[in-house]
Amino acid sequence: MKALILSCNTGQGHNSCSAAIKECFEAHGTVCDVTDALGFISQGVSKFISKGHVFVYRHMPWLFRRGYRYSERHGEYFGEESLVYRLMARGADGLYDFICREGYDTVICPHVFSALMLTELLKRHPGAVRSCFVDTDYVCHPGAAESALDLYFMPDASVMEGHEAEFDMTKVVESGIPVRRPFYSSRPGVQAKRALGIPEDAAHLLVMCGSMGCGPMKRLTSCLAGLLTEKQYMTVVCGTNHALKNWLDFRFEGRENIRVLGYTQDISLLMDSADLYLTKPGGISTSEAAVKALPMVLVDAVAGCEEYNMEYYVSAGLAVTAEGPRKLARLSAKLLGSRERLARMQAAGRKLRSRNGAELIYSCMNNEKSEKQKA
Repeated sequence: MKALILSCNTGQGHNSCSAAIKECFEAHGTVCDVTDALGFISQGVSKFISKGHVFVYRHMPWLFRRGYRYSERHGEYFGEESLVYRLMARGADGLYDFICREGYDTVICPHVFSALMLTELLKRHPGAVRSCFVDTDYVCHPGAAESALDLYFMPDASVMEGHEAEFDMTKVVESGIPVRRPFYSSRPGVQAKRALGIPEDAAHLLVMCGSMGCGPMKRLTSCLAGLLTEKQYMTVVCGTNHALKNWLDFRFEGRENIRVLGYTQDISLLMDSADLYLTKPGGISTSEAAVKALPMVLVDAVAGCEEYNMEYYVSAGLAVTAEGPRKLARLSAKLLGSRERLARMQAAGRKLRSRNGAELIYSCMNNEKSEKQKA
């Protein structure tokens, strides 16, 4: 098996999911590469969609919310005659040439856009590759049913409720969301705090709103700064939002118990050191925290698909939420001071069914290869 993952540069979540799958496949000795599906249309289109996505997420989340709700009500938005489908279809021939040149026999799509592109490729070249879609949120995404791939990996059985008629359910696998290997191993909280220079007896709040640093981060951190005690530490991860990092650096200069980071690869260690995680409910970030049973306070920063992630973890008891930065800050501070409540949330997190999504995808796609070889 030689696998290709068709990610999309629309937020780091899809790339993180791709990295988890690639890491797993390579651990099994399988060649697995990741590329940007939108680049097969053109580099200009890829950059335009990527930059537009970041801009909307940071500055116009209401537009993303409305667009997502509209697409849920109108399945034809991703249908074969739609503008979205026709745009994705423009990349099918270039993708096919690339697959043939590099010798891939398996293609994995962690985004609806790439799933539609691959669907068009398979219409033009039936049986060219084994194929699958990997859902990265706790919802059946609009457009997924418009694709025609071999397997569909869904994070939980609940996301298919009401969508059974749209899919061949024999192709649907309940897999969990793929998470990178470091998140499956944990350091004791005391050791993690020591490694980060945080006092071992301090309560630690980790704040992060995605790789783009979106949401009401300035107001949230300002409210929290006025509520933290000397024995309560806060680490704010700004991701690629350099303007936010500069503002927070200036605002909290000299505050020993408030630390500001830019983009970092140490998220697993930061989670191990944290007693509480304040974040927007991205599918990947919440799944990473769930693997560690880390209690969460969720910020409804963008809504759309993330609203379903929030509902999933709040109903499971691993997360709570509130409306507005001030209430979220008060709730976070209250939880940080309640070891008993945090322990109950942790216990609820441990009851969640833990699946290694990447391993299951590898196993199923490898088996799919064997079955097709027999046929």
